[in-house]
Amino acid sequence: MHRWSIRPDPVLIQAVIAGALSFAHLHDLAAAAGQSGWKGWAYPVSVDLLLVAAWRRLRAHHTRLAWCWFLVALVASLGANVATAGFLDLAHPPALLRLGVAGWPALAFLGGTLLAHAPTPTGNPTPVPPAPVDPAPEPTDPAAEVEREPVTTPEPTPALPQSSAPTSSVPPALVDHARKVATDHRTRTGTDIDTATLRARLGVPEDLAGAIVAQLA
Repeated sequence: MHRWSIRPDPVLIQAVIAGALSFAHLHDLAAAAGQSGWKGWAYPVSVDLLLVAAWRRLRAHHTRLAWCWFLVALVASLGANVATAGFLDLAHPPALLRLGVAGWPALAFLGGTLLAHAPTPTGNPTPVPPAPVDPAPEPTDPAAEVEREPVTTPEPTPALPQSSAPTSSVPPALVDHARKVATDHRTRTGTDIDTATLRARLGVPEDLAGAIVAQLA
């Protein structure tokens, strides 16, 4: 079983004592102004509740309305404490004190209503820009890709010296290069390369181009 231990809190004890004294001073002042019976006890409750309500409003939002009613309740509480310290003749209270005590219920009711129904101030939130939307990829057309494909520049082939040797003897390196050119042409166009196109791509004489085409066939 847990054993509860009560530890005195000096701050809480001081608050209770100060509240009790302020409550008694407010009751004495109300009673001196002609508010007897339960009315005399209701005045200190009204003042203290308005003070607490204004303070709670101040903790949430520092508005002018909360400060105004906090000061009104504080002045009423301090005024009662000072008035009962011998500065006023409570046996013959002045007319101004009677007027203030008589008008306090309406003033406290107005302050409590305004504090309870005051709109909550809201800050202007900074607008957050929407995240950029990536554009949808354009549909690709295989035919268009083939048309847009850059034409590969043929590798420069060293010019062959013209000789009286028969055209049927073609260097193997030239045949391999011509085969690459023909394969590239077939990939791009879907048809075999002809003699005129091969001659233009290789830059060789017509008879040598025919011999190369014959070897590629």
